[in-house]
Amino acid sequence: MVVGDVTTGTEVLVIGAGPGGYVAAIRAAQEGLDTTLVEKDAYGGACLNRGCIPSKALITGSGLAHEAGNAEFMGVHADPAVDMGKMIEWKDGVVDRLTSGVEKLCKANGVNLIEGEASFVDEDTVRVAHGGEGQGSETLSFEHAVIATGSRPIQIPGFEFAEDHVWSSADALDADTVPDRLGVVGGGYIGMELATTYAKLGADVTVIEMLDDILDPYEDDVKRIVRKRAEELGVEFHFGEGASEWSEAPDGGYLLHTETEEGEESSYGVDKILVAVGRQPVTDGLGVGNAGIETDDRGFVETDDRTRTAVEGIHAVGDVAGDPMLAHAASNEGIVAAEVIAGEPAALDRQAVPAAVFTDPEIGTVGMTEAEADDAGFDPVVGEMPFNASGRAMTTGHTEGFVRIVADDETGFVLGGQIVGGEASELIAEVALAVEMGATLEDVAATVHTHPTLAEAVMEAAENARGQAIHTLNR
Repeated sequence: MVVGDVTTGTEVLVIGAGPGGYVAAIRAAQEGLDTTLVEKDAYGGACLNRGCIPSKALITGSGLAHEAGNAEFMGVHADPAVDMGKMIEWKDGVVDRLTSGVEKLCKANGVNLIEGEASFVDEDTVRVAHGGEGQGSETLSFEHAVIATGSRPIQIPGFEFAEDHVWSSADALDADTVPDRLGVVGGGYIGMELATTYAKLGADVTVIEMLDDILDPYEDDVKRIVRKRAEELGVEFHFGEGASEWSEAPDGGYLLHTETEEGEESSYGVDKILVAVGRQPVTDGLGVGNAGIETDDRGFVETDDRTRTAVEGIHAVGDVAGDPMLAHAASNEGIVAAEVIAGEPAALDRQAVPAAVFTDPEIGTVGMTEAEADDAGFDPVVGEMPFNASGRAMTTGHTEGFVRIVADDETGFVLGGQIVGGEASELIAEVALAVEMGATLEDVAATVHTHPTLAEAVMEAAENARGQAIHTLNR
């Protein structure tokens, strides 16, 4: 039996249940608004299902195995065997627990959940097609809508993900065996996180990058530490080369062919090819044009600092709305969108949005670099604390990297920070809070930090900027 098209109404319609969408839906419901969330795939979006969470699970698992097998200097001797199938099973369990948790949170907050694919009919109506034969569709009218359809990996010509040996990042997170040779196209954060993960799992990894270094646009001294560590893990880099095609190799594997801007060609033997050259917005099938919404030349939906599109009543959050394309930024945008819809005086504030790269070592940044502060008209003062002077870092066996704080010399206000080293993704939160609340170097330096911890390095960096550091030489 085919279910006919029925029409219902809602105050707030949210399309997409990723970290931007489900957060927007929950907050809108908390504001007392009748809220409906439509999701065509899985609650939690790409982040929980095919990105942030599964990647960190594999990073943790591979890191644990590598640490155990390389701790002779501590007196620990081990030769761990990795059961990749079991690791993937554990990873999937973590994902399932979180995605089911998102669904339960939505229901507990009174969000109406609909499974299906939404497409705009006009500026105040969508049609939702339900999956499965004979499931039919329904029409939803709305007063406000939030587009939160996310992004997907970019596919480059000649490297279709349909090929078994060509991986997207999602494929790399589901592989139950480790390839002997992995070619990685793209040296951005996704490429580098997975390159180091698979190197620790025993693969011979080759990274192809068209630019002259990895991790654009991070600062040179930050990138250098990550690149050096990757090379120690056996990762091979080839810069200034772009992937042109692949072919079958006589040894049963494949050849990854590259070409420089000058036309010089090279080939590298691989068994799998991971394409990680960025992500693109998901708007196909959404019918944004029917609602009068225009996208930019890259397909992103343009919004203002209150998440509003050019069409009254329609908002967009998360990756579909463009940079910074971070899950936590999407959640913040979702909250702002819901509060704006509810009539609250909410707006986005980008100055304190941190970013993290879960390489080895990790990178955490927030706010301005020294160069950016100078360009913005500040007279920046910079303080640093190297981890090789940190007692806690020494006890972990990882002393590479540093904490850097950038502040305004005249007022002492913290403008930003860059951290590269162990637990940088956690440590950057303190600097982000300092930027958000308008804290000064004195505020950070005068805050008593637990000893011995890595967080003490943040305090010492603030002291260093003031010329009063105790455990590192002052500038």
